Amino acid sequence: MFQYRKVLAMKAEGFSIRSISSATGHSRQKITTVLEVAKEKEVDLKTLEDVSDKWLEEFLYPEKSEEESSYRAIDFEYIHKELAKKNVTLSLLHYEYEAQCRSEKAIPYSYRSFVRHYKNYAARHKATMRIKRRPGEILEVDWAGSTGAIFDCDTGEVVDVYVFVATLPSSQLSYVEGFLSMNMTSWIKAHTHAYDYFGGVTEILVPDNLKTGVQEHSRKQLILNPTYKDMANHYNTIIMPARVKAPKDKASVEGSVRTISTWIIASLRHSQCFSLDEWNSLAKQKLEMFNDRAFTKREGSRRSAFLAEEKDFLSPLPPMPYQMSEWLTAKVQPDYHISVKSQFYSVPYEYISQQVDVKATDHLIEVFYNHMRIASHTRLYGKYGRQSTNPDHMPDEHRLYIDQTPKNAKAWGKDIGPNTLMVVDYFFKHAQIEKQAVQSVFTLKKVLRKYATYELERACEDVLRATKRPTVSLIKTILKNNQKRTVESQSEQSTDQVNKDYGFTRGANYYGGQSHDE
Repeated sequence: MFQYRKVLAMKAEGFSIRSISSATGHSRQKITTVLEVAKEKEVDLKTLEDVSDKWLEEFLYPEKSEEESSYRAIDFEYIHKELAKKNVTLSLLHYEYEAQCRSEKAIPYSYRSFVRHYKNYAARHKATMRIKRRPGEILEVDWAGSTGAIFDCDTGEVVDVYVFVATLPSSQLSYVEGFLSMNMTSWIKAHTHAYDYFGGVTEILVPDNLKTGVQEHSRKQLILNPTYKDMANHYNTIIMPARVKAPKDKASVEGSVRTISTWIIASLRHSQCFSLDEWNSLAKQKLEMFNDRAFTKREGSRRSAFLAEEKDFLSPLPPMPYQMSEWLTAKVQPDYHISVKSQFYSVPYEYISQQVDVKATDHLIEVFYNHMRIASHTRLYGKYGRQSTNPDHMPDEHRLYIDQTPKNAKAWGKDIGPNTLMVVDYFFKHAQIEKQAVQSVFTLKKVLRKYATYELERACEDVLRATKRPTVSLIKTILKNNQKRTVESQSEQSTDQVNKDYGFTRGANYYGGQSHDE
């Protein structure tokens, strides 16, 4: 507002227009106009000691006050709530406000005045200003430049504590946690703990260009670390790293880092912590105090702003927290297995010699080919060289062999027929070792590639009729002979049928001869 009292007072003390302009920041033309109007209306500050600039403005320019009151009032509470919705802007709300004014034949504020009045309202009555950051939209994360410290009880060495900071720009609520390194495990764990602390997930995640999160960030392409990208997919959020050398892209966390470095890290400088858990416990107490501190220029605190205006806009957490995973590459070996940390896992044999991607968690191994999952196994630990093999991944002949157990062999024999089952029982009863009997049954199974099941059952019946000591070779011989006899029989029947259909059947009388009956 124009400083009417100061301008009139300085003029009364004999200051020049130029000096008054320098002191107040108002233009000389405006100051001259105000002094002329005050002279016309005989304003004397000596008789008006307690009046305010607002009163003087209404006294000197009553038409301005009447004009201002003729404008249609703005529903600021409605504007503030609508701005929290996705894709809603002040320009859209001003357009709707103007349309409503036209329908009611009222005078609307201009867009500039509309925005100015909203800013004044939000600064006075609300903890957040929607035109800066939308609630629940962005989470900014970074490592603090300053480090904490813990003391090694054995060596007395001072160990650095690297501090992770996450901030919600809308409410300015922050999360802090210390780690002994800035590796991928710490980075992912910090994110999952931050989401748990906030009780929800934002639409966008804005990190710095650390190698743990971003492998390459240029104008042409953005390549994220696979593990970091997988975590974002698990929480259904989008990673949008800040531009290189552009700290304004995550100004909130940059500001929070500076403040937290003072109120948390520096405040713990006299505390002697001998473990990371102890340091984090003290840091958590300082964090709660930091989030509950009242704002200096507006009402409320970070926590009250979060609870009142941002918490409900966060997306819900997934049912299970993200499990740390490691992405590897492997080549499928001729035995259709891949090696992961010296343990072996099967994949479908069709992918032999192909390069595959492997996602390894503490409990699960998942194999992907062209972004499609082709196999999954429970992770193996312990002695090197252990195998996890899914029978469905095997070729048919391998699966046939792997299924050979006494129980399966007898079940197979029973399905073929009683004579085949008797032969299988004989193999297991008279074999010197069980493996020898299994191999015999396996060889017997392979004959079904050439012969039908009923032919095998009949051959077993013939063998048992001929001898009390059946062998696979005898069964094969009988199968071959039976097949040969069948072919010969079919050939004879075919010849007889041809003779019957196409032979000479007219008799001797037809050719002028006499039959034997005569």
